Amino acid sequence: MTGTEATLFWGFLIVYGAVMYALSPKSRNAASFYKGADDKGRPVGQWSLTASIFISWIFAKSVTNAANLGAAYGVTGGLAYAAYWLSIPVAGYIIYLIRTQTGSGSLQEFLTSRFGRLASLSFAAAILIRLYNEVWSNTAVVGGYFGSPGEWPYYTAAMVFTAFTLAYSLKGGLRSSIFTDVIQAVVFVFFVAAVLFLIIPANDTSTLLTTGEFRLDAGMDLLLVAGLQLFSYPFHDPVLTDRGFVNREKTMLKSFVVAGLLGFVAVFIFSLVGVHAQFNGIAADGNAPAAVGQSLGLTALFLMSVVMMTSAGSTLDSTFTSFSKSIAVDLPRLMRSAADRLPSIKVGAAVMIIFAVLGNLPMFAGTDILKATTISGTMVMGLAPVFLFYGFTRWSPWSFHLSFWGGLTLGVLMTIGWIPQSWAIGEGAYALLLGTNAWGILICTAGFFLPLVIRRLAGRALPTAETGS
Repeated sequence: MTGTEATLFWGFLIVYGAVMYALSPKSRNAASFYKGADDKGRPVGQWSLTASIFISWIFAKSVTNAANLGAAYGVTGGLAYAAYWLSIPVAGYIIYLIRTQTGSGSLQEFLTSRFGRLASLSFAAAILIRLYNEVWSNTAVVGGYFGSPGEWPYYTAAMVFTAFTLAYSLKGGLRSSIFTDVIQAVVFVFFVAAVLFLIIPANDTSTLLTTGEFRLDAGMDLLLVAGLQLFSYPFHDPVLTDRGFVNREKTMLKSFVVAGLLGFVAVFIFSLVGVHAQFNGIAADGNAPAAVGQSLGLTALFLMSVVMMTSAGSTLDSTFTSFSKSIAVDLPRLMRSAADRLPSIKVGAAVMIIFAVLGNLPMFAGTDILKATTISGTMVMGLAPVFLFYGFTRWSPWSFHLSFWGGLTLGVLMTIGWIPQSWAIGEGAYALLLGTNAWGILICTAGFFLPLVIRRLAGRALPTAETGS
């Protein structure tokens, strides 16, 4: 990095952090810090909530993954990754049903009422792992614009970025996160448009949009994986689901639908950065946006870095606030060690600080950011039957555990390479992932319904036995 580049990139990082801290509101009570309400207790407005959902799910690792898949498979790869955003309307509708049909004030409360406290604790553990992955996988992307893994600028930029985000998160909690999300959404859209202004004129548009093939071995397998995970993936992300309980049901549902559709379009559009790389023979090297930015000059590279910083910042502050709420509010209630009143802001702030430090440790070990999405999505496939078919039962702990732990087991077995190759569907790079998810969702669904079937059969058998005696 030259002196000019260093001044530009580091200067923006410092200005970005200072502006976000200065503009973010300060929470003066626990309801504001943990639930996002203003000082008078009023909930988040519809458009603020929409912008927050939209940008908080546009992770830095997500747009990087989308571009990388575009570089590998053309528009098929971009569609495959963008399809995950369609799970936002799915989650919004199911949360709408849960709130209106059961009156639950959180997913943990809902799970406890239908499947028992152990089920809710198991779910809490899954989402904590998810949140943990969100820290390093986003800060690592930002660090990649300042240096390569193993170099001090890479780690320094990632840690400085973490410190700035932590600072304004401590200031306002969820209220600050949602407020800054609106700003970050506007900045993100503006700079993505600027990037496209540089890329699209350099290509034939029709060719750019038709690069790629819809074959299993050309990215279609990952598109099918995304389709299978639509009904489980969003529920293990409290960054998303926490926002399903901060406003009225219909307002929330509208925000989820609009944010999901906008997210799908935004991620697909950004994947064209990778398609441009493929079309022009630019080696992505695991980071297509950075490679394209370097090929187009300093201006393009700077624009890419701004897109990454804003998307990473919106996700990271939401991650801090969700983790804080999970540890300080949700877990104590599940363990029956806290009353219904919210804990003090100091408790949540202390959780954020510890989490910020521990959450960056995997970055120093080196990891694959795409695996943070696809593997975690596979491990929680068992949540799909739980949230889709909860209406079939009033109380069935075994239904949750057979479904949830069945999916988790399959995800672990795939991670360690113990899923047989015979499960693969197709011959593409994601053939085994697709097979594991396809067979897995059937196994998890069978596990969910098995206790209900046994109970029904037992209920019918008992009167018969009594009659014959």
